[in-house]
Amino acid sequence: MFHTHSGFPKSLIVFPAPIPTPRFQGCLSNHHRPDAEGPQVFAGEAGPPNHRMEQSPVPSLHWIMRLFKGHPETLEKFDKFKHLKSEDEMKASEDLKKHGATVLTALGGILKKKGQHEAELKPLAQSHATKHKIPVKYLEFISEVIIQVLQSKHPGDFGADAQGAMKKALELFRNDIAAKYKELGFQG
Repeated sequence: MFHTHSGFPKSLIVFPAPIPTPRFQGCLSNHHRPDAEGPQVFAGEAGPPNHRMEQSPVPSLHWIMRLFKGHPETLEKFDKFKHLKSEDEMKASEDLKKHGATVLTALGGILKKKGQHEAELKPLAQSHATKHKIPVKYLEFISEVIIQVLQSKHPGDFGADAQGAMKKALELFRNDIAAKYKELGFQG
């Protein structure tokens, strides 16, 4: 079960994607989505934003491009994106941007549940085991890439303690997915 970690700064971005709640500890508020103009504000759990940072206009693209570059075998799992061979093609793909945002939003929503994510996890595991056939190893790659992108984009706020907390949360998520995969008979 995911628990709040004392070393995880409240002003830190958990995922740079829109989360369907007005404020979530460390996530972008709906008022400051990546498609909004101007600097993005990252809000703490309550009260006014206590930290302002510039954010890339397409944060959802950074992690998925890094995934495909660092682990090119993962691109083969995406029929819709296999044709994207260059960085410029990836940057221009609206579908890739949308997919990147969808993944981060879903993962952010699961992490927000702090271990009480059975309802969200079950259909996700079902589709990734039976339809997409995504091995758990690929989820490890995604976790590594998300941490790398957060650290590179926000080094002052995403230090060792925050990275450790995020690694632990993502590891628990992967373990729960792996358990669901096993229930479904998928040896991914």
